[in-house]
Amino acid sequence: MPKANLYDMAGKQIGEIELSEAIFGVEPNQAVVHEVVKNHLANCRQGTQSALTRAEVSGGGKKPWRQKGTGHARQGSTRAPQWTHGGIVFAPKPRSYRYVLNKKTRRLALKSALSAKAAEGAVLVVDGLKLDEVKTKTMQTFLSSLDAAKPMVVTCDVDKNVVLSARNIPGVVTTTAKILSVYDIVNAKQLVIDKAALAIIEEVYA
Repeated sequence: MPKANLYDMAGKQIGEIELSEAIFGVEPNQAVVHEVVKNHLANCRQGTQSALTRAEVSGGGKKPWRQKGTGHARQGSTRAPQWTHGGIVFAPKPRSYRYVLNKKTRRLALKSALSAKAAEGAVLVVDGLKLDEVKTKTMQTFLSSLDAAKPMVVTCDVDKNVVLSARNIPGVVTTTAKILSVYDIVNAKQLVIDKAALAIIEEVYA
């Protein structure tokens, strides 16, 4: 049974907590994790790149010289791709790179990513992760007391104080238990999870 250290808001270890074998104890499937991360990055692409084809660049209406007898290669337009200021042969056009993976693949990737973090000892559980006010310094002190580098902070619901306090700290990502991202888990060095959020994760993704 995988375990994680349990901390209070002062950063002091107050015990250990057992993690769900079904979520944090599976054999990580690196191929599936890679596929899901690749899918995430593809879905993030704007796809707004664009270039002009020979039909869209200006000019080139007149044949530059007669067909035969000049010693030049035959040309029909000065906006053909081989000319300076000519069009692009296979010009990129705005399009969507989005594609969908099935639910079982995404679920396995999430369990694999969480299990890999648990095996590394990078899962830190906090008993009552809550801030009384929006204060970046307080959040920074809390994360420093946990010795958490580039962490992903997971709460039950959207906690405005936590989100606003953490958003100006480089490398810190905040999310809720029901919308975990495999990319964010892989990208983070440590997971700082509220104890109540951990219960939700084990319930939702089991």
